Amino acid sequence: MHFSEGPNIADFDEPLIQEVLDEYGALTRTHMNGYLPQAEPRRYLYEPAADYPNRGGKMLRSSLCIAMARAMGANVEDAIASAASIELLHNAMLVHDDIEDASEERRGMPTLHALYGAALAINAGDAMWLLSLGPLKDNFHRLDHAIALRIFEETERVAWESAEGQALELGWQRDNRTDLFDEDYLQMVLQKTCWLAAIHPMRVGCLIGARGQMPLDPLIRLGFFLGAAFQIQDDLLNLEPGPAYGKEVNGDLFEGKRTLMIIHALRHSNAPERRQLAAFMGRARASRSDAEVAWVRELLERSGALQYARTTAQALAGAALCEFDRYFAHVRETRDRQFMRGLIVWVLRRRH
Repeated sequence: MHFSEGPNIADFDEPLIQEVLDEYGALTRTHMNGYLPQAEPRRYLYEPAADYPNRGGKMLRSSLCIAMARAMGANVEDAIASAASIELLHNAMLVHDDIEDASEERRGMPTLHALYGAALAINAGDAMWLLSLGPLKDNFHRLDHAIALRIFEETERVAWESAEGQALELGWQRDNRTDLFDEDYLQMVLQKTCWLAAIHPMRVGCLIGARGQMPLDPLIRLGFFLGAAFQIQDDLLNLEPGPAYGKEVNGDLFEGKRTLMIIHALRHSNAPERRQLAAFMGRARASRSDAEVAWVRELLERSGALQYARTTAQALAGAALCEFDRYFAHVRETRDRQFMRGLIVWVLRRRH
């Protein structure tokens, strides 16, 4: 893979990033709570459905949607329903992802299926999918009907992209694929991560702010570079977490995920190590021991996989900056524009 050099740290204004995430995140959370019913069966459905949204999170996706809309000339009120829909959709996917991955922690607490059991958690995730439609319907009362319909269609697309990307990752684990390349990983990440984390929020925000007067397709490339850098950094944090990390440390190794580091290690280890790693990846999670996970972690370091992932994430972020500057060349400088550009460096600097 060949990308531009990594981003300059001078491009990073951490206080601004956190300020905007806090501000837009709080606005989105308040609006989103209006779509979480206080009804029965509360104990078995609506309390579980509200659990993940009430835990907080970075609120990256909703903030990116609002910032893009505002940078293109809209106000917060025009974008807040779409931002709430994105967060509800994201949380629904997290519930299902955690069950599929047998994850133990989410945002510093036990996963929903650990608290309520898999059956109730699946149903609560389904409910959140349905609840995410409410804000999209409300867009028809706030926005031009053509724009509201486009946003609905964009939501349908991101749901399909996410499902296909998740299917790739789960299928690789089921079949114990050890013949993957970087391109396979990046295709999976494009669909599973990049569309919901970056491409979709930016495209929706652009539709709201520019009213169809700005091209959407270049945002796929920008969002891919940004989202892929975000995902690789997320994979690294799972192995080298900061103090506020809210998921199970080394969970990706216990779950047998085909991260960029695993793919690199399979390609750059000797034959006995590859066989041992493939055997480890092919077993069920319950049969993977702490000692074996420690061995894999050491192999990733020894094979250069961790440094390779860091370098790749930096290169992807550098490419994202180039794409950003090209797309926003004629968009006036505002706080929201600065925030979005700063996010590209923030994804590398974050520790949770």
